[in-house]
Amino acid sequence: MGCNGYSFAYVGSRTTRARNARGEGISVYRLSPADGRLSLVQILGNLENPSFLTLNRAQDRLYTVHGDSDQVSAFSIDALTGEISLLSTATCGGRNPVDIVVDPSGKFVVVSDHLGSGDGGALKVMPLMENGAIGPVIQSVQLEGEPGPYKREQPFAKPHFNPFDRSGRYVAVPDKGVDRIFVFRFDGGVLTPAHVPWVGTREGAGPRHMVFHPSNAFAYVVNELDSTVASYRFDEANGRLEPFQIVSTLPDTFVGNSKAAEIQISKDGRELYASNRGCDSIARFKVDAKSGRIDFQGVTSSGGRTPRYFALGPDERFLYALNEDSDSIVTFRLDRGSEPALAQLDVNRCGSPVCMVFKSV
Repeated sequence: MGCNGYSFAYVGSRTTRARNARGEGISVYRLSPADGRLSLVQILGNLENPSFLTLNRAQDRLYTVHGDSDQVSAFSIDALTGEISLLSTATCGGRNPVDIVVDPSGKFVVVSDHLGSGDGGALKVMPLMENGAIGPVIQSVQLEGEPGPYKREQPFAKPHFNPFDRSGRYVAVPDKGVDRIFVFRFDGGVLTPAHVPWVGTREGAGPRHMVFHPSNAFAYVVNELDSTVASYRFDEANGRLEPFQIVSTLPDTFVGNSKAAEIQISKDGRELYASNRGCDSIARFKVDAKSGRIDFQGVTSSGGRTPRYFALGPDERFLYALNEDSDSIVTFRLDRGSEPALAQLDVNRCGSPVCMVFKSV
């Protein structure tokens, strides 16, 4: 727990002119457990596009990728103030790393290199030193497949995310470029293809992010290009993903252009959420615990433009929508079982926010 009973939130942002960004770096907020409000503690600047963040299990180290570059960084966290300081920066090779995850042992990070050397993305494994600094790449796995039909968005393999399943034995990789979700075994810092190494999506779906159900029996993938959520059965014995349902993230009254972005599931596995950029909303789904099927409940405005990311607070009483193009973090109170499901509480100004993680209580 942070000082005076508060915990902390860390927000990454786009910062470069090439991204038409207004972010300043990584913002650190003190989070009030009583009302979910955020109070700015620190902005660590002079960072290029710290666009996706993750914490280690001990929550004393923060890691980021630097979008559009070839670098990843580690930061130490002050336990009392929550403030961060740069620990190390390393190259992951390629171009535009978009996700970084610490493995369950705390000895490695896995990174999605979205563009690779320009002819396809790759998955990278990098060791963590005893002090939490990131070491050089020890494994690079090139992803392959037939590009999707959208030549601009899908010219080649483009991994976008690489979460571990709940057992910690598998890494799943939604690949937006080739309309596949790859699955790898992870053992001692080494990636090897699972028994069934990948599963295809609908042509042109553009799988982006995914979450595993708390039971580990199901996984849910948000497809960016066709604005859907696909549901999969997951076999923990061999890593196999089997699709069984697909549902739109958009209401049938929305007739404009939109792309889906983020997906989150509640700790009890009963609620699933996804964000829409264009429709600028948070979609909510009910999850059937037995079958894993999801039921679309509707959408709520994100309170701004282009919610690239959103996060459920540590105790899941609040949801934070990060509206990249209106420079805002909008706080909502989660109110299950009533309509609307979300009630807006507060707005924090933050330039081009794109990721948020919590140092939990």
